[in-house]
Amino acid sequence: MHARKVKYRLLVPAAAAALIAGALALHSPSSADAAVPDTIPLELTNNSGRSEPVYVYTLGTQLSSGKQGWADADGTFHAWPAGGNPPTPAPDASIAGPASGQSKTIQIPKFSGRIYFSYGKKLDFRLAEGGLVQPAVQNPSDPNRDTLFNWSEYTLNDSGLWLNSTQVDMFSAPYAVGLQRSDGSTATTGHLKSGGYNGFFNALKSQGGGWDKLIQTGSDGSVLRALAPGYGMETGALPKTVMDDYVNRVWQKYASETLTVTPFTDQPDTKYFGKVSGDVMNFTDGSGSVVTTFQKPDADSIFGCHKLLDAPNDQVRGPISRTLCAAFNRSTLLTNPNQPDSSDADFYKDSVTNQYAKNIHAQMADGKAYAFAFDDVGNHESLVHDGNPQKASLTLDPLN
Repeated sequence: MHARKVKYRLLVPAAAAALIAGALALHSPSSADAAVPDTIPLELTNNSGRSEPVYVYTLGTQLSSGKQGWADADGTFHAWPAGGNPPTPAPDASIAGPASGQSKTIQIPKFSGRIYFSYGKKLDFRLAEGGLVQPAVQNPSDPNRDTLFNWSEYTLNDSGLWLNSTQVDMFSAPYAVGLQRSDGSTATTGHLKSGGYNGFFNALKSQGGGWDKLIQTGSDGSVLRALAPGYGMETGALPKTVMDDYVNRVWQKYASETLTVTPFTDQPDTKYFGKVSGDVMNFTDGSGSVVTTFQKPDADSIFGCHKLLDAPNDQVRGPISRTLCAAFNRSTLLTNPNQPDSSDADFYKDSVTNQYAKNIHAQMADGKAYAFAFDDVGNHESLVHDGNPQKASLTLDPLN
């Protein structure tokens, strides 16, 4: 699900794919849902304290046509023109954002996509023959490598709005997302604790073992971001063996014990049972029939929730894989043979764990984040949703 290309990055990341799949697969439109308008207001608030201009982009796939494109400040959709090989410059889709201490409202359309923002410099988007090339700052030659930017992901359709903050690809300029419901109540997530931005980077720096090398700085030495660990392995910053010790211990445990996975909260009687044989974990259903198998995963499969932990959009392998991926990242498989964990009390306690995700969650004001693709297992993700949203919001927070 999480396509990793050093040179070009097309389409949407795993968090967006999971968000979109959930929005489209789990919620079917009804006559009541149809009240969702074609666009809703998005209030942008700049609390960053930074003096540079801010540029905002609404990019994604128009749900009614399936076309990729961008939306202007009025929410009007514009399809991308044809791209090329090598990729050609995309039209300027930027919207001038609010100055520090100010707010601005734009319209966002029925999309599945991203809301980007950058400080001081417009982002450089290109169009390949397969569509839009997203920034891929793990590539040293990416034109956006030295620009401070970030993005939120959203789906707006006839069933409502799903809007999240994401760190699946990187941790960078902080922001929060929110919405207003029809009864006037609001929901917000994504704010860091006081001092949380520096706290995250300081924790990563002190971690060692390659985790500190995930941090990217600008030409002036200022911190720009930390790459997610999968990209850290891609750049050589993080050893590919970083999770091997934990995986080996898990495989040893479940060679003689049984791992029970209950993947659906609304179906407590649907259970699958995992047992290791050699390099394979076999899962059986209640009748004892093998329903799917998993090869012993490597760190790339764990951090990306893909490859050996692929999660197809089905009702068996995908839900089991999601649960396994979350448990490996949170290092809970040795302490709890019943997954997923309902509480975060025992997350990231093992010395071998996803230190990137651990430190992100530790610095979030509400503890919620999308630090890896299936961080929504157990509802630990930074997501707001409503079936009849009146307004959305994106707040740019200070870096200190």
